[in-house]
Amino acid sequence: MVQSVAADWRDRPCAATLGCMGGPDKPESRHAAPEPADQSAPADAAIAASDAMQPGSLTRTSTILAVVVAALGYFVDIFDLLLFAMVRKDSLREVLGSRLDGLDGAAQDLLLRDWGVWLDNTLQTTGLVVGGVIWGVLGDRRGRLSVLFGSILLYSVANVLNGFITDVDPEGPLGVLHWIGCGSAIRQYEVLRVVAGIGLAGELGAGITLVAELVTPDRRGVATTIVAAVGICGAIAGYFVTQAFTWRTSFLIGGGLGLGLLALRFGVVESGMFSAVQRAHRPGRGAVWRLFWPRERLVRYLSVVLIALPIWYVVGVCVKYSDVIARSMGIIESERPAPGRAIMWCYVGLAVGDLASGLASQWWRSRRAAIAAFLGITALGLVGYFSLGRLQASLGLTYAIIVLLGFGIGYWAVFVTTAAEHFGTDLRATAATTAPNLVRWSAAGSGALWLVVERWIGIDDPAAPWQAAAITGLSVMSLAALGWFGLRETYGTSLDWTEG
Repeated sequence: MVQSVAADWRDRPCAATLGCMGGPDKPESRHAAPEPADQSAPADAAIAASDAMQPGSLTRTSTILAVVVAALGYFVDIFDLLLFAMVRKDSLREVLGSRLDGLDGAAQDLLLRDWGVWLDNTLQTTGLVVGGVIWGVLGDRRGRLSVLFGSILLYSVANVLNGFITDVDPEGPLGVLHWIGCGSAIRQYEVLRVVAGIGLAGELGAGITLVAELVTPDRRGVATTIVAAVGICGAIAGYFVTQAFTWRTSFLIGGGLGLGLLALRFGVVESGMFSAVQRAHRPGRGAVWRLFWPRERLVRYLSVVLIALPIWYVVGVCVKYSDVIARSMGIIESERPAPGRAIMWCYVGLAVGDLASGLASQWWRSRRAAIAAFLGITALGLVGYFSLGRLQASLGLTYAIIVLLGFGIGYWAVFVTTAAEHFGTDLRATAATTAPNLVRWSAAGSGALWLVVERWIGIDDPAAPWQAAAITGLSVMSLAALGWFGLRETYGTSLDWTEG
């Protein structure tokens, strides 16, 4: 079986742009197998014969439970991940208080945007990258389950605490917070966004890795699509919660949902493939440096990351700050989208897109084809989005374009599945956890590029925000296309192998 998988990888052409970096004296490197070709077989022959190594069908109870827990975990993950964006204005108005006094509406929007970019696109996403490395390594060394539930516990506690941030009296019982620089509500907000980011980094990668290893290759795409589609609905639920409750209560609800999930810890089984590699004491499990060497593996990893950059550019810039961009396009105030509602409509499209892209990859028997199709839809959606000002679009049309954008970036399920399929069992959790979180962190990069280009155009130019966002989008889409050419087809391949 390993030989057939290696042969399949070896026969897949690699793009000239990313895959052919072996040098002029090694033209055969264009078609060389990725490191799995020397995958040294499943860790141990005796262990491989065990039933625990065999993926199960979607009808087996343990497999169903794993899919359910991963899906609900991702639901809460997305709920909490996007909660700040939905309560950004209300929470920051209360926390910043006097800093907003005397500013007109436009100046207040810009100040709230800048703090939002700092707290969300920078601090929280930096926590995601740090957490992605930590949880990824733990996933390959300690197991998928420990990461799945450990990450849920951490981000849930952080969000509960977020509901209680306040300016602390230096002489009061919590005066010690001033000693560590966390005496003000805004500083507590900053710290807790980083901690929440670290926690949020682990659930998706661990859940997808666990499900991918427990389900048979022909049903893997269906299972991971279910996980992603259910999870994406967490954003929709988050919107309605924030409409019904205050921002503080919303954080408490998000944290409480995560803590409630821990009750499902019992009954979920560990991946047999991981258990076999663990018992074999295979060296190098979860070693992050192995993602960057040899060169072929680095290209494989970068290709996986690059294809998903448009997802968090759309969410992190076009949707979260749609009110600011709409203002710069000259759309009248009554027709400008509200960020919270824009996020909700984006994720309605994303949920449908996740189902469609996952099923399309199964129907077409190709992950690459599904990703290419949805990148094309995203490009069309961006053209429509940046034409809204010229059309003087109504609010309904604006939300319709946002739904289309959400549908276009709805290849997240295929992306995370592809990330897991591209790497061996001894490195799979590290890759499948760090890759999505690098993509999420790219929201910081696209946000920073947006602000830099805006200043380059001219901060006093009313049209600068949307023009800068469009230039940023063109850059991000170009990188995604480059990454797609470096992908290999992984539909239906066995995951029962280790890196060489």
